[in-house]
Amino acid sequence: MAAPQDGPWLDGAAGRLVRPYTVSNGRTRPTAALDLLSQVMATGAKALGYLGPEHRQVLDLCRGPLSVAEIAAHLRLPAAVTKVLLSDLVDCGALTTKPPAFHHNPTDRSLLERVLDGLRRQL
Repeated sequence: MAAPQDGPWLDGAAGRLVRPYTVSNGRTRPTAALDLLSQVMATGAKALGYLGPEHRQVLDLCRGPLSVAEIAAHLRLPAAVTKVLLSDLVDCGALTTKPPAFHHNPTDRSLLERVLDGLRRQL
């Protein structure tokens, strides 16, 4: 079993020992408008108030811009829980958000082709 300071509390056989909605204190709605493709980045400002281990992990991850989906994957948490954690950090000024670049045209053919090219290079 991993120590609490080693990241998410996991047990090889049982999985996550702390249930996801416990991380967000049962909250399911973020206060900030975020979608899976929103970009977030740490501002460098000190977060006031209590920060749980997941909040600290987010700040470590967000030294450069990352999408909400990427952060959820790194944390191994559902997107809804991740959005609540991110909005906590946005509310206290520790994170800044930016909508996706193609916010008005999510089916832009050139963007989709670039994504497909990138995926092909990964394989």
